[in-house]
Amino acid sequence: MTSARRSLCATVLSVEAITLGLTTPVMITLADVPTGTALVIGLGLAVGCLVIAGLLRLEWAYWLGHAVQVAAIGLGFVVPLMFVLGPIFALLWGTAYGVGRKIERERAAAYEEYGAEQPPAD
Repeated sequence: MTSARRSLCATVLSVEAITLGLTTPVMITLADVPTGTALVIGLGLAVGCLVIAGLLRLEWAYWLGHAVQVAAIGLGFVVPLMFVLGPIFALLWGTAYGVGRKIERERAAAYEEYGAEQPPAD
């Protein structure tokens, strides 16, 4: 059985990767950030989101997800719209993380209540 928290958080990170990737041309054209720097920051964060989404089977990867949320908000100093989008994604991330944990707890309680063997967590 797939972990609800993992699925929800990976979905948020995948969509966030698109948004962060699209900040690259904005940094180059509107913020006058050098092309190399914009590519490293924008595409680096986008690829980081996708890599972290793949690593979410490991507990410490969620901390990296939290760090990406801080970086996305911090990107607002270069692309002011990220001061709006960053907190929205942070809220989505926090909600996905919290709801996912709640679902996992309730599944574990249901398995315990009915005495069924719990499937291994993904």
